[in-house]
Amino acid sequence: MVVDVNICGLKVGDEHPVRLMGVINLSKESFYKDSVVSTDSVLEVAQRMVDNGATILDIGARSTWPLANPVIGEKEELNRMMSALDILKDNVDALISVDTVYASVAEESLKQGADIVNDVSGFTTDPHMIDVVADYDCPAVVMASEEIPGDPIGMDAIMASLATIIAKANARGIDTNKLILDPAIGKWVPEKDPIYDFETIDQFESLKVFQKPLLAAISRKSCIDAVLHKPASERLYGSLAATAIVVHKGAHIIRTHDIPETKDVVEVAKAMRKRESFVKSGDFEVSLMDITHPDDAEYLMRSMSVTGTGAKVMKNKTVSKVIRVNNITTTEALIIKQEILARGGDAALERDAVSHETEKTDVLIIGTILQFEKLVHKLSFQARQLPLIAEMIAEAFENDMDVEHRYLRET
Repeated sequence: MVVDVNICGLKVGDEHPVRLMGVINLSKESFYKDSVVSTDSVLEVAQRMVDNGATILDIGARSTWPLANPVIGEKEELNRMMSALDILKDNVDALISVDTVYASVAEESLKQGADIVNDVSGFTTDPHMIDVVADYDCPAVVMASEEIPGDPIGMDAIMASLATIIAKANARGIDTNKLILDPAIGKWVPEKDPIYDFETIDQFESLKVFQKPLLAAISRKSCIDAVLHKPASERLYGSLAATAIVVHKGAHIIRTHDIPETKDVVEVAKAMRKRESFVKSGDFEVSLMDITHPDDAEYLMRSMSVTGTGAKVMKNKTVSKVIRVNNITTTEALIIKQEILARGGDAALERDAVSHETEKTDVLIIGTILQFEKLVHKLSFQARQLPLIAEMIAEAFENDMDVEHRYLRET
């Protein structure tokens, strides 16, 4: 299924341009001091962003940075927000998003002409926020959160959190096609190491199984600092590199402080992103699904109302892997081929090995994750070096699923 939604008149989705959301930061407490905008200059900054390609403006009146000091109250946040909205209303050709976790601020902003609510707590900070979104039938950006903003650590937790938020919104009667998903890139909680953001950026395409617009907020965040060791004012190029990756992997909206520079990067990255394979005729639709992680398949099946048990049983059948084993005996290779064939997979080895004209060979094993699990179990009880080979195959799979193995580098 191709993502194709109408957000207050703005087309967002796979077949549309990647939209730019310009950050208008009214909070002096922000981690990026150069981004702070005074009320006197808010219209000038907003118009410049729109002229440079922004189609959404995200107004933040209170810093969501976990280390922000001082932390202002709802009243001060509302005063700042209203002052900006009074100036921007009907004066810029862009959708207005309000970055707030408080229902009272969101509701007054919607009354004042705002179009979108951007809740970085994913409806967790203020229990009435979900009611405001439902009552006003407005689009909402929801960030992966469990108890506090951005607390899920690792892609598995992010996916689970977003699935819960979608289910919660659906139960409240919200049109979930109006939800925009944000996977919470950034150091939202102290225990979140940069490698978890690297994982999120690298596996951004996993979010596509939710079939919702995807927003990436990477601009000048701490994971860029972890690589470059530079202050926020010097993280532009690092931000652009990460932006190119998430756009290529499926992001529909990029939230950024730097519209002109980001626009060029986004256009190039989008041009190199393959189109979704999707065919429609009348009421029939056929989509080619790129499932890279079995848990993604489980979320997809659950969204289709497949039973929880059925989804768990089938998920390891949805992802195929190819494993190369080098320099084993011809006998071991032929046993591996026989065992994987018995489980519905296959194996390729050199021609001379089939006729036993060579003592050593490489073998390419092809199968689903479930087939490999069964193969490893079977080989563990075989003779020769097959138990060791089984152990090595299992370790290769474990490494592929281990976030520290994938992204942690020695410095």
